[in-house]
Amino acid sequence: MTITNLFTAGGVVMWPLLAFSLLAVALIIERVIFWLRVTGKQNRVAQGVIKLYRLDDVVSSVELLRNNADLPIARIFLAALELEEPTPEEFRLALESEAQAEIPVLKRFQNIFDTIIGLSPLLGLLGTVLGLINSFASLNLGDVGGTKTAGVTAGISEALVSTATGLIVAIFTLFFANSFRGLYQRQIAWIQEYGGQLELLYRRRYERKGKQG
Repeated sequence: MTITNLFTAGGVVMWPLLAFSLLAVALIIERVIFWLRVTGKQNRVAQGVIKLYRLDDVVSSVELLRNNADLPIARIFLAALELEEPTPEEFRLALESEAQAEIPVLKRFQNIFDTIIGLSPLLGLLGTVLGLINSFASLNLGDVGGTKTAGVTAGISEALVSTATGLIVAIFTLFFANSFRGLYQRQIAWIQEYGGQLELLYRRRYERKGKQG
């Protein structure tokens, strides 16, 4: 059976399933590109900033962050480091508020993935039910065992195409959605870790300046 025949056999629900599959592929490609860029640079940039700040080279730290402002952690650190002589509490609040603002960037399209994962099997099941209804509607009670019965059997096997398609779309999307969720959780852990280190360094620097003053 060709792809065209399979698509026809699946019924009308194959169109939204096709749209879901194309949408999922497009969003997955975007997220793969995003995470390849972020995971490849973000950890290295954060470590570089911490190292420079530990040496009291604030100017170089800010410059490094500005050169990598396309990274979420760079924008988070800049929100705090660009404040004019903040207190440790203000520094911490700046880090936390900007980190909250970056969460939607890291979790982008997650709700769409969840919708595709939830609806695809249901659409597939709906297509199967509609196919079964059409198959049995063509069967006459007095023709059991006749030529129409063979047609009903073939119709049932074709009706199951939509369920299989819905499951394939959902499984494919679920695999990548869970992978992206794992990357998001790892990034959040790194942001908290490096943010805590930067906050601690700033607090020590602030207290040292207070004593000198």
